[in-house]
Amino acid sequence: MRIAFLGGGNMAGALVGGLISRKFDPAAISVIEKLDAQRDGLAKRFAIHVSREADDRTEAADTLVLAVKPQDLRAALAPLARLAAGKLVVSVCAGVRLADISRWLGGHANLVRCMPNMPALIGEGITGLYASAADVSAADREKAQSVLQAVGEVVWVSDERLLDPVTAVSGSGPAYVFWFIEQLAESGCALGLPEAVSRKLALHTVLGAARLAAQSSSPPEALRQQVTSKGGTTEAALRVFDEEKLAERFRRAIEAASRRGAELGDLLGRD
Repeated sequence: MRIAFLGGGNMAGALVGGLISRKFDPAAISVIEKLDAQRDGLAKRFAIHVSREADDRTEAADTLVLAVKPQDLRAALAPLARLAAGKLVVSVCAGVRLADISRWLGGHANLVRCMPNMPALIGEGITGLYASAADVSAADREKAQSVLQAVGEVVWVSDERLLDPVTAVSGSGPAYVFWFIEQLAESGCALGLPEAVSRKLALHTVLGAARLAAQSSSPPEALRQQVTSKGGTTEAALRVFDEEKLAERFRRAIEAASRRGAELGDLLGRD
C-alpha cells in the first residue's frame, strides 16, 4: 500500500506516526500540506516525502487519506479529481458526507468515511467507519481499517447516518470525560482537598476505572453495582444523580450532539 495524505495536521501526523510505529515503510507515505512549518515538521519527524501540492508521489499512491479541515475540503479536492481515479479515498474530515466528497471528486465512489477521536493523538483512539458495500471492496475496507487501526480501535457501522451518533458518543466523548474529571476535581477542592491532590485523585480514578472496565468481562452496570454498598457513600451520591435525573439530561445532551452532526453535514455539503 502507498498512502498519500491530503493535509498534514495533528490527525495526519498521528496516523503517519502510528503507521510507521507498526513498521509501515516511510518511503510509501507522502503528505500534501500547504503550510511550510507543517511540512518541515513532518519531514523532520518522520523522514517522509512532503509537498505543497500533489505530485508524482500523490499520483503513485493507491490510497488517499483526506485530513484537512472539513470547511476546506471542497477547495482542496478541486485539483485532485483526476488523481483520485483508481484510488481508495479515506476521509477523516468530520461531518462531510460521502455523497458530497464523491460529487467534488467527479463521481468517484471508492470512498470510506471515518470518525476518529482525540485520543488517536496518543494511539488510544476509537474510530467509526462506514463504506458502501456496493462501491468498496472487502480488500479496500481492510486497507482503510488498517490505516485507522494505527491509532487505536475501530468499529464499522452499517449506515452512514450512524456516524452522527458515533460523533456524539466517541468523537465528542473525550470532552465529556475531561469535563467530568474537571468537575470531580473541583468538587474535591470544595470539600477541602488541595488542588493538586484532588486533580490527581480525579484523573487516576477515571483512568483506572476505564482500564478496569475495558479489561473486565462484566458490563459497566455490574461494575458500578460492585462499588455501591447498600447505605454507603457511593449509594448516597448515585441517589442524587437519580433525583436530579442526570441520566436523562445526559442522553439529551448526546442527542443534541448527534443532531448537530447531521446539521453540519448539511451545511458542509451545500453548493
